[in-house]
Amino acid sequence: MKRLMFYCQHILGIGHLVRSLEIVRGLLQDFEIFFINGGEVIDGFPVPRVPHGPEGHQVHLINIPAIKTDSEFRELQIPDGFQTVEQVLAHRRDLLLSIFEQVQPNVLMIELFPFGRRRFSAELIPLLEQAKAADTKVVCSLRDIVVTKQDRARHEEKICRLMNQYFDLLLIHGDPQFMPLEVSFSRVQDLNCPVHYTGYVAQMNGPDPAEVPIPSVPQPLILTSVGGGRFGHELLHCVAQASKFLDDQIPHQIQMFTGPFCPDDVYASLRDMALQRRNLTVERFTPHLLHYMRQADLSISMAGYNTTMNVLTTGVRSMLLPFQGNDDQEQRLRSERLAELGIVQVIQRQDLQPERFAQKVIASLQQAPASIRFDMQGVEKTAQLVRSMVREVAVV
Repeated sequence: MKRLMFYCQHILGIGHLVRSLEIVRGLLQDFEIFFINGGEVIDGFPVPRVPHGPEGHQVHLINIPAIKTDSEFRELQIPDGFQTVEQVLAHRRDLLLSIFEQVQPNVLMIELFPFGRRRFSAELIPLLEQAKAADTKVVCSLRDIVVTKQDRARHEEKICRLMNQYFDLLLIHGDPQFMPLEVSFSRVQDLNCPVHYTGYVAQMNGPDPAEVPIPSVPQPLILTSVGGGRFGHELLHCVAQASKFLDDQIPHQIQMFTGPFCPDDVYASLRDMALQRRNLTVERFTPHLLHYMRQADLSISMAGYNTTMNVLTTGVRSMLLPFQGNDDQEQRLRSERLAELGIVQVIQRQDLQPERFAQKVIASLQQAPASIRFDMQGVEKTAQLVRSMVREVAVV
């Protein structure tokens, strides 16, 4: 069986990890996969597998020393036992090169780099050099929107240079009819490798119910979530405080998930608030978020890629608060485009006042959600394109 090495580095939320593992799920039929997780390990996070399949059909999850950042992107935070970022990157570089040598993959997939994660060049450039020397096919796995930099021309020039030097294929996990990559990256035409849109990567299934029992969902349900939980705390507190004003006005139950990385003090304060509210339940994390969203009357969340895909997949009414830390415009661009199409309501910062927010929730529940179709075949098309690339090499 062909082997595929997949590198994913999440530093703030869990969106990159969720999307990458969903892509891996689609590749499992054709590859033995070695998944490199460079971010913080999440207890209980489900890893795809083929039930009762051959031994080759599995994901070898390899957690290297984790690097993360704070909610303001001020600095990279390194694991215990290391003194500097340079030291941990050098250690991880050696690990990556050793893993590559042992695995000898036919395909190396790298999520986001070089369009992002440039701070990890010290470990990734040597890995790319090793892949090039081994004639391993290299694929960039990229979401629909790239974070732009102040010096955009210089930033895009570096991207083009690295893509043209090391990569054999660019897969954009989006739909050009909704959000072409040119909105955030102007030099697509300067890339020498094949460029394909795969459609959006959507979570189609959760964990196996036989292994993890699916919880019952209260009705009517207002679902509140903020992804990984390192940011979005103002939204969580606003919803919790708004529950007081919603209690007597509409029948409902608010189910809140703070995210696995939510600080302990924030989580504790929300749990304390929930003890005083009959309509509010607070938990950290669930592997069944999509199940809750399918049952919800309204979803209140940040506007990350994966949450937005869940909204589009389920057709649930949705209120989205775009994250704009570090001058990141990705969530703003996506949510405003969806609002233009009548699919979601965008939450403005001035809306985050409990009584005002409660009225917005009531108004959102009275609106029928719009139904617009986008290409959501990202998992299947990614697998097809990677499979075809490997077959072409075999024929040659």
